[in-house]
Amino acid sequence: MEPQYIGFGLLVGVLVGLTGIGGGSLMTPLLILGGGVPPAMAIGTDLAYGAITKTVGGWRHLKIGTVDLGVSKWLAFGSVPGSLVGVWLTHQLQGWVGARFDDVLLVGVAVALSIVAAAILYRVLFMPGAADRERHTVTLSRRVKVQAVTIGAVMGAILGMTSVGSGALIGLALILVFRLTPHRVVGTDVFHAAILLWTAALAHGVAGNVDLVLTGTLLLGSIPGVWIGTWLLPRVPAAGLRPALACVLLASALAVLSKAGAEIPPWVIISAPMAAGCTAAIVHRRRTRLEAVPA
Repeated sequence: MEPQYIGFGLLVGVLVGLTGIGGGSLMTPLLILGGGVPPAMAIGTDLAYGAITKTVGGWRHLKIGTVDLGVSKWLAFGSVPGSLVGVWLTHQLQGWVGARFDDVLLVGVAVALSIVAAAILYRVLFMPGAADRERHTVTLSRRVKVQAVTIGAVMGAILGMTSVGSGALIGLALILVFRLTPHRVVGTDVFHAAILLWTAALAHGVAGNVDLVLTGTLLLGSIPGVWIGTWLLPRVPAAGLRPALACVLLASALAVLSKAGAEIPPWVIISAPMAAGCTAAIVHRRRTRLEAVPA
């Protein structure tokens, strides 16, 4: 029970409560890079800790009315079986690649993180009008249900293999496909993730990929962290939070790739996310100035 793991849990718990993102996207890289935990064990332990953390957060969001229960339900119809497929594929992968299993899994985590970071930055930089189309709830037509089940199945499989996706990828789908308002995105994302993560965590537990002592240590920080993040949610502007989070995810992806054996210089791991963040800040400032100019 090391203090650094309690700190990891607190940091990620705050981000989960505040943004719905941060569980697999940040905790798995933290465990691998900062704690030296083997990739498969880091993924399974992260899912177990995340299941409890997001259950606390989901209950809180349900009480304050930021959950779209209809979308959550139809996403779960696809994501729950999808996550089981992902865990099964991870187990199969270990037999297929043998000694290279850890490196291959690290590359998979890095790719998932990169996709999430790029998608968030794309929305910030090139979709300024997305907020104008946001809505409080979604009408559950047949098309919407099919979209939810399909997205859930794909994201669930990715999560089962890498632990990335319960917040970052599905949260992005809630923004781009279902066009929910930011607070409803966070609440719906966290509530659905609680259902999804329990399924994936139990499957990884059966496979022997969960460290229960480490899970308990992470929870000492994450449970108060998610309460703090939920409390901060109405008080923090999303405009600055999204690009900052994308830059952190990009840095994590590069660091994980380096851990897998890619020859990425440390200055690239630091400078690339900083460059992306500066670009996002400049674009946002210019856009704000143009909007302030009377037509």
